[in-house]
Amino acid sequence: MTPKTRVKACLEKQPTDRIPVFMWFHPETAILLGQQLEIPAAFVGDAMGNDIKQTWINNNYAMEGIVHEQNGESHTDFWGIKWTKEGAFNQISYSPLENSNESQISDYEFPYKMTGKLLEQMQPVIEHKKDFFIGCDVSPCVFEMYNRLRGMENAMLDLAAAPHMAEKLLARCADFGVHLSTEACEKLPLDWLWTGDDVASQQSLFMHPDTWRALIKPHLKRVMDVGKKNNLWVAYHCCGALYPIIPDLIEIGMDVLNPIQCNCPNMDAFELKKEFGKDIAFMGGVDTQYLLPNGTVTQVKKATEELLKNMTSDGGGYILAASHTIPPETPFENIFAMYEIAGISREEIYDRAADIRKESTSK
Repeated sequence: MTPKTRVKACLEKQPTDRIPVFMWFHPETAILLGQQLEIPAAFVGDAMGNDIKQTWINNNYAMEGIVHEQNGESHTDFWGIKWTKEGAFNQISYSPLENSNESQISDYEFPYKMTGKLLEQMQPVIEHKKDFFIGCDVSPCVFEMYNRLRGMENAMLDLAAAPHMAEKLLARCADFGVHLSTEACEKLPLDWLWTGDDVASQQSLFMHPDTWRALIKPHLKRVMDVGKKNNLWVAYHCCGALYPIIPDLIEIGMDVLNPIQCNCPNMDAFELKKEFGKDIAFMGGVDTQYLLPNGTVTQVKKATEELLKNMTSDGGGYILAASHTIPPETPFENIFAMYEIAGISREEIYDRAADIRKESTSK
């Protein structure tokens, strides 16, 4: 099977030659694995057998797609948000609406003029449309975008003290997500639309579920509707303990849930599969807090075997992925053990790495 046919068969709960994989690596992990495989860090996912290719066209590109070498280096994105490298990741160091009044918030302009530039990020991805499953990430869609513009403290206060003002800006955040989704679906050969909106901590939702349903759900639905109208699968990413709103997400069009942070309350992958597996597929659930960095090879193999058995109990509907990025302290042997159980041998990985080296030297 090709990566594209493998993922499609999985989502349709049809037999596959092996479990589909879409693994994310901490930037430092990618560097270490790249050194081990003697390839650039950017190609580690390819060597390890990822079946899905996608990238960001909304504000997540500004966070993850622009890489700085040194701590303290920064950039300001098309939204006016300033990002500064702290450790391995870019963090927000300035939110453009943090100190704004309601009138200034109303006057804020989203970067519609940069639509073409944002869509360009997909060009290297769609070059692989024949063989790979192609995704387009339009997150953050609603609340998380609001949070980045206003700052988390203001965002939470707005929901409680100024819901009418909050609703207007939440709607505009979603409007831009709908715009980008529409442009992407009309102009690009996509297999799924990847949405996302982090609204949970590792213990609970940031807000009462009823608040989410009143202020955020209708707007998130508008973004997901674009994917559904274009006959695409719709994936949704939210870290943390989002269990109370999973039925709502299914109701508004979610087909795939990611990343299943299995150590959070009510987020056990097996239980979620039992409860919601007839309605959606899952991607994630491999424990990156304890199992991968601290477990033995035997424990990793056993846990991965159990995960695959339980998550494919109805014939499919599961893409192997971690519950977060694989941390740099993870032993290589544990990573290779997980892949071995998934049907991807160490030899296969090294062979792909050799092909990548050969291709790069021939250019």
